[in-house]
Amino acid sequence: MTKHWYQEAVFYGIDVQRFADGNGDGIGDFIGLSQKLEYIRELGVTCIWLLPFFGSPDRDNGYDVSNFMAINPKVGTWNDFLAFLHRAGEFGIRVIIDLVINHTSDEHPWFQAARRDEKCRYRNYYVWSGDPPPIAPDTVSIFPGEEATVWTYDEVARSYYFHKFYHFQPELNIANPQVREEILRIIDFWLAFGVSGFRVDAAPLLIGDNGLKHANPHDPHGVLRDLASYVAERRPSAVLLGEVNMPLDQTKAYFGDSDQLHLMFNFQLACHIFAGLALESAEPINKAIGVIPDPPPGCGWTNFLRNLDELDFSQVSSDLKKQVFEAFAPSKSMQVYGRGIRRRIAPMFDGNPRRILLAFSLILSMRGPPLFVYGDEIGLGENLENEGRNAVRVPMQWTAGRNGGFSEAKGADLILRPKREGAFGYRKVNVANQQGDPNSVLGGIKKLIKIRRKSTVLSEGRMTVCHTSERSVFAHAFEDGQSQLLITHNLSSAPVNTTIELNNLKVESTVNLMTGNKVAWEHPLKVKLPPYGYCWLQFERKL
Repeated sequence: MTKHWYQEAVFYGIDVQRFADGNGDGIGDFIGLSQKLEYIRELGVTCIWLLPFFGSPDRDNGYDVSNFMAINPKVGTWNDFLAFLHRAGEFGIRVIIDLVINHTSDEHPWFQAARRDEKCRYRNYYVWSGDPPPIAPDTVSIFPGEEATVWTYDEVARSYYFHKFYHFQPELNIANPQVREEILRIIDFWLAFGVSGFRVDAAPLLIGDNGLKHANPHDPHGVLRDLASYVAERRPSAVLLGEVNMPLDQTKAYFGDSDQLHLMFNFQLACHIFAGLALESAEPINKAIGVIPDPPPGCGWTNFLRNLDELDFSQVSSDLKKQVFEAFAPSKSMQVYGRGIRRRIAPMFDGNPRRILLAFSLILSMRGPPLFVYGDEIGLGENLENEGRNAVRVPMQWTAGRNGGFSEAKGADLILRPKREGAFGYRKVNVANQQGDPNSVLGGIKKLIKIRRKSTVLSEGRMTVCHTSERSVFAHAFEDGQSQLLITHNLSSAPVNTTIELNNLKVESTVNLMTGNKVAWEHPLKVKLPPYGYCWLQFERKL
């Protein structure tokens, strides 16, 4: 079976404007990002995912794109971007970028032309209705509570336009072949610069009902197949990583027969991991693994704890959501849109380093590439005073100095003010304090990533969930015929001694990969784990 680079990647999501300010204007940019590439390489990251950095009025963190083929001047120039891309390549780091193609900004030239002339070609780039269209009971905005309707009347066009996101993000009419040609031009444009693929934003909206019509009612997934086919033709190694948060019985269709999305965010696993951590029980994680379908050849699930949106529980049971909210987001100020948690990982775990590392060990030990976002590797906090999703989109904290080392600009010029005081303020939580300290959160995550990248059995071996004697212990193993890797996680705040049933192995040696020490082999295997402890054991078979 052909092995693709993205199946063994370690992805790291970055909002450029909030990562590192290289020119001192208070906004992160490509100059600053280039300066931090050595840090990213040392972390063990193999692929950077860049959130939108295109031309935009920035009313929705760059997801309101006004020019798909331009660099937002806030983050730098074309030379700055190309210098970053080339430097990343020198460090052996690939780059994928956001592909936001189900809507544009209302300031995009296409929309401005469409609203002024109903006979121009751009009119049919969007979805219009001359009369107030009927709204089905289940038709709601992506942002309930912020947008009351999915149809907005435009005074210039004298017509209503459709939008699933904010009213300033009119939906593109994917049913229009000219729109799909424009999308291919956008893909072609960025691939020419050497990016390694795209994270496809809101992929279900590309094939779904856009208010009046489907892209193709006879073959709705044909749009994704066309995108994948074009990407493969232009750059065979490029990846399409899809955001598909839907019921599991519908999600697998987005892989197709290995001819649509190559990777998809594993939303179900993320929700069930937090449920397991909330209940201190392995049962939710075992349940998720039992129902999440295996991807077809060449495809995979991307495992993550959270991205830079809310931690979304809209596709799991209300009981599971309630349990997690009670444990990690008991206050309404910590919740958003009735479905999600707007908190960072570290504050959800009260800053407990063991619990943070336990959560990372869980996603790093699963089949499929892991993904995490900037700052989680140091235990970056949140700022609940910021509205909505901006609670977690805080500036990176590099040092204990001015503005956490993010920028030398005055406070009033900063894109967002970093927190100075408190348990998660930059005086206490920053890269400089943890760099070189193997016992820090950063040191622990570096070690986990290093072990992950060396353990090829994770991508090549057969995975099994193991029976344990303790409800709080989640254990799973990978076997490739020659060696077996067993990973155990204690989700409890109390120490445990657990017995783990394994197949009868003729074991020659057992090594604890976390310490490098050999471990005495016994059957059944007994493992002692501290509170929120984890252990990676490598068994070598006798031939």
